[in-house]
Amino acid sequence: MITVFEVANVRCGGCANTITKALNEAGFNEVSVDLSCEPRKVTVEIADDAQLAQFKAILRTLGYPLASDERGFGEDTLLKAKSIVSCALGKIN
Repeated sequence: MITVFEVANVRCGGCANTITKALNEAGFNEVSVDLSCEPRKVTVEIADDAQLAQFKAILRTLGYPLASDERGFGEDTLLKAKSIVSCALGKIN
């Protein structure tokens, strides 16, 4: 099923490239990142709960948690730092 998620810390095309590449490499289909709205939206095909958990874990590892995820100040700061690195890598690749 195609699902749209609001994702935090996505700022630019570099972020979108990193997210798209990581999800495609993990076998996800129909991946797109909408940079025209705030919060940013990631559209992806999710088949089941296991794939949903994998999707969330990949985004979080890159520093892009779902906007609805609860996180404290320390965790939020760490995720923002990770997203800056992911963004830079997305601009290079």
